[in-house]
Amino acid sequence: MADQEEDELKMALRMSMQNSPPEPKRSKPRDAGAPAASPEDSRRIQRELMAAAAEKRMHATRIASPSPSLSHSTSPSKATIDRSSGKSADFVRKEVDFGAKEGSSGQELSSEEVNQLFSMVFGSGVSKDILAQWSNQGIRFSPDPETSMGLVQHEGGPCGVLATLQAFVLKYLLFFPNEIGKVTSNAPQNLGPGRLSIGQYAASDNFGSLTEDAKARALVKSMGEILFMCGDNKRAVIATLNVVGLDTKGFANNEIVAKSLEGLSIESAFDLQKILRIDTHTSHASASQKLHKALPDFQSRMGALLFLISALLSRGLDSVQADRDDPSLPLVTAPFGHASQEIVNLLLCGQAVPNVFDGRMDLGGGMFLKGVFTSVEVGFLTLLESLNFCKVGQHLKCPKWPIWVVGSESHYTVLFALDTTAQDENELEERESQIRRAFDAQDQSGGGGFISVEGFHQVLREAGIRLPSEKLDHLCSTGFIVWSEFWQVILNLDKSLGGLKDSSGLMGKKVFDLYHFNGIAKSDLNGSHTTYGGETPVQRPRLTKLRVSVPPRWTPEEFMADVVVTSGPGGNESSGKDTEVTKPEPAQHAPLVDCIRTRWSRAVCNWAGDPPSIV
Repeated sequence: MADQEEDELKMALRMSMQNSPPEPKRSKPRDAGAPAASPEDSRRIQRELMAAAAEKRMHATRIASPSPSLSHSTSPSKATIDRSSGKSADFVRKEVDFGAKEGSSGQELSSEEVNQLFSMVFGSGVSKDILAQWSNQGIRFSPDPETSMGLVQHEGGPCGVLATLQAFVLKYLLFFPNEIGKVTSNAPQNLGPGRLSIGQYAASDNFGSLTEDAKARALVKSMGEILFMCGDNKRAVIATLNVVGLDTKGFANNEIVAKSLEGLSIESAFDLQKILRIDTHTSHASASQKLHKALPDFQSRMGALLFLISALLSRGLDSVQADRDDPSLPLVTAPFGHASQEIVNLLLCGQAVPNVFDGRMDLGGGMFLKGVFTSVEVGFLTLLESLNFCKVGQHLKCPKWPIWVVGSESHYTVLFALDTTAQDENELEERESQIRRAFDAQDQSGGGGFISVEGFHQVLREAGIRLPSEKLDHLCSTGFIVWSEFWQVILNLDKSLGGLKDSSGLMGKKVFDLYHFNGIAKSDLNGSHTTYGGETPVQRPRLTKLRVSVPPRWTPEEFMADVVVTSGPGGNESSGKDTEVTKPEPAQHAPLVDCIRTRWSRAVCNWAGDPPSIV
């Protein structure tokens, strides 16, 4: 009976393995003189044989129809390991992990993807000089103590990528010290996304005290935030180098990465394909871990290009093209290889839109131009607005944090405040905004700036304004009320009646500090070293502190030029209490001031030393 059962089991095994190659022997056959197996041994042998048959069928099925999810895998998974090789699953898995440590992780882009990527970024007729600019710019902090919080720029082309990343790095260094291990006693707790929850918090400008670990954490958090923003908060794609010999315990050796790039030049999509490896992360934690390990890649001379590629792939190449008004143009502009506004906007708001105004502009006939559709963490100002070439919308002009990328005709730099109240409205500005909102709510002219008498009475009720009868009759005499005439009446109306009349003319004045950082190394006489032959300028990034005074928008400039002002420690100086009366310093001018005035109209700026440079 036992012999019959064994024969039936062998027959079932043979039938289960039809059309499959014979399975290697797992053990030696029993000797003829061996004692008969016990029922327990028979059942154990039966289970082993059935398991072997099932495993063989699964293995054959995978060979015939590989899973799409495994077709691009660079290492065998546990499911495809053939136990017949005599190695345990744990042993083989350890070998796979060891191989990942010795080689590079991630997937290779297909020829179609890398060609699309290269053409989108550089176009078809890109010069070797532009390619050299973009393949020779790493993401590295300045070794200079005064500018140690800043990323150094060696080439002009990738400055749009570095300046935008710099703005996010400053956000973490200044306003999120707890998250990067730089704990300070007055750091804000549980900061919300909006300015209302930020409160009054002034960061320290002692940048020389920043540790390398704190800066690395700020950089990783900034890169992760930008990439997930580009990926609609669903994914982050991280592009790294295909480099062997990296140590994955902590940070890899920068010298190994640099040595692997010796003699490498990027001149085609094929050159890019050889060195790129792509990882996709849906978890912020796993993405941060990968970015930490890949820091040497981003610090290498390919770093800026790798980060741009990561952002483009996180957004999706097709989505990037859909964001743009003219997808036929390359993202890196000719002839100097500068980052386009689309690149800067992608890193600022997650969409590669080409314009800086809010929303979209309808041109009629189904045609429209795309601008920024959402509020942003850090903003953007440009010299081109002061030249009337464009109009920056409120999304970019009034970001959640007082940090702005500053654009000129050929370069990107960063402007920031340490005090979170720099953007807050003072009492008079809030009052003006309140009255203007009430007026606009009654404006049925399509933005013409006038309302009906009935609507005007509603404005007076909502804003709590009590006009003398003669002024009221005068304004209503024509049957409609124009904003400019109404506003002049409000300016000359006493505060007790709901107006803004101020005997000093200075109650709306704001004074605060701004800092400007230009990451490209320039000669700096302020940081010069003394030698026997005189002073030798230091080649380093520039950090300039500006004192900014903003008069009320309705105060005549000629009045401001001759009057004494109060000077105190706060940002908004409207009370005049416990302050020292001083004569205002003469206003200084530089192109940066024109950029600042697009945000704070008629701002007066002063600084020490060389003027700040935005080129």
